[in-house]
Amino acid sequence: MYKTLIDVPTLAQNYERPDWIIVDCRFSLADTAVGYQNYQTAHIPGAVYAHLDDDLSGPPVTDHGRHPLPTPQRLVQLFSRLGIDEMSQVVVYDDAGGMVASRLWWMLRYMCHDAVAVLDGGWPAWKLAGLPTTSGIEYNDPAQFTGRPQPRWLVTLDEVDAQPLLIDSRAPERYRGEIEPIDPQPGHIPGAVNLPYGNHLTVDGRFRPSNEIKAELQAVLGKIAPSAATFYCGSGVSACVNLLAMAHVGLGDGRLYVGSWSEWSSDPGREVVRG
Repeated sequence: MYKTLIDVPTLAQNYERPDWIIVDCRFSLADTAVGYQNYQTAHIPGAVYAHLDDDLSGPPVTDHGRHPLPTPQRLVQLFSRLGIDEMSQVVVYDDAGGMVASRLWWMLRYMCHDAVAVLDGGWPAWKLAGLPTTSGIEYNDPAQFTGRPQPRWLVTLDEVDAQPLLIDSRAPERYRGEIEPIDPQPGHIPGAVNLPYGNHLTVDGRFRPSNEIKAELQAVLGKIAPSAATFYCGSGVSACVNLLAMAHVGLGDGRLYVGSWSEWSSDPGREVVRG
């Protein structure tokens, strides 16, 4: 069972197995159609596609961020449509250092499906290895997904102030409020510390050595247990890279404020900090 990261050679040896479900999550915030277009042009053989806006987000129920978390019922429907059942080994990939793929990784684990891993290096690493690709649109036979949510992994807006540690996963300049390209106002949640998700990645989008990642996470966690740490980002997507990194190096599972900065900064009653 692969539960955090999987490398290209291992996937190349197994991707044709019927009990392996491959999901392409390529997506661009600048052009929300381009990821699906790129998938249709070329993808790993057998891969189905999941769209960040249409599949990995849902109507605002638990939160009112830019990418609201789908309800458990919608997640069951999505995972069943993708062909995932309790025996499936799922592998997810993108072309953005795992930023979107990690969101699907977290969602599956939130619904108690542990056998899911992000392809280290993603689509660029697969292409660089000269491995087979195919075009068009693929579908899996529907399955019966039987997972259930783990509410303790999820932090909602009114619970944020009570968290012992908030970790902002955005770039430093966004955390400090020097720029804000997407959300209503710049800055960060009071008391939050900054650990950009990109710190865990090399220039080619692969994860850095585990000992380096673990040391950086431990420095940020301090005396707070990993299970008590709450991660957020702009809209509950890239923070999942931090959660993946923490699980990968053996520190366990943190929590996700899924509404993240997009929700917090939209509420005029919430304090905003800059600097």
